[in-house]
Amino acid sequence: MSGDDRPALQGPRALDLRRLTGARVALGEVGGGVPTNAHQRFLLDHARAREAVWTEVDWPRVREAVLGGGMAALDVESLVGDRAEYLRRPDLGRRLSDASRDVLSGEAQGADLALVIADGLSATAVTLNAAPLALRIAALAAGRGWRLAPVVLARQARVALGDEVGAALGARVVVLLVGERPGLSAADSLGAYITHAPTPGTPDSRRNCISNIREGGLPVEAAARQVEDLVSRMLAQGRSGVELRRDAPPLLPGG
Repeated sequence: MSGDDRPALQGPRALDLRRLTGARVALGEVGGGVPTNAHQRFLLDHARAREAVWTEVDWPRVREAVLGGGMAALDVESLVGDRAEYLRRPDLGRRLSDASRDVLSGEAQGADLALVIADGLSATAVTLNAAPLALRIAALAAGRGWRLAPVVLARQARVALGDEVGAALGARVVVLLVGERPGLSAADSLGAYITHAPTPGTPDSRRNCISNIREGGLPVEAAARQVEDLVSRMLAQGRSGVELRRDAPPLLPGG
């Protein structure tokens, strides 16, 4: 939102703050309420957030982008039956269906890195940002000489589903790209969750997270570089999450 279409501000401090954030600050007032344009923007952003949660990811577009980037792709799903159940039963979104386990069981084991694209809570984020980020990470990984598993496209998935996928593929590290819960200032935010030695039941304390990956947030290139750095450190140290040391040197290229 540009400064030109915003209501009058109250003082220079409010003006400076509004230039630094997309949050709803210094909206102005009309009687006991906010100006009409501020209220209308709120309704529009609320609608975008709801759409991000309830809309299906454009999986054909994501798959086409992954394949077009020279990567193989596998389709899996959680135990969730539909979107309503996904929102009510987070536990089911953390577990692979039996058919999905069969899909993964036939793949080669021992990859250094497995990439998972999961819908999560924002179809908008995944449709716009997931494939470009996955392909950039894959390119950086290839430059390091890391072995890559096929990209896994996971429907109705929660973060912990990446542990089951990584374990099924025998991957040393799994990177799960997932749509983050939309807010009223961003409905297209993607998160990257990185875990060393993924196994079912892995606690959140053993993951590292990079969030707010989107236009207007953390750019794809910067996010990919951060993922590369984290994966490198995990492979060098054999750990992730709160135990990962950021002051230790990362793994050298080719290691």
